[in-house]
Amino acid sequence: MPTISMFYGILITLLFEDDKRHHLPHFHVRYQGFKASIAIEDGRVLAGNLPNKQLRLVQA
Repeated sequence: MPTISMFYGILITLLFEDDKRHHLPHFHVRYQGFKASIAIEDGRVLAGNLPNKQLRLVQA
């Protein structure tokens, strides 16, 4: 799982060929003990959760 970005303790990773579960292009986010999958198209959370502050940073 290659890391494509790191900022403010937030780690953004991308899996290739990972469309079986969500059926949308997305990336994975980790922050401390939180994990989420975020849709590339509109920034909505497909799975998991993040604190609101970090979610807004990722969606910006």
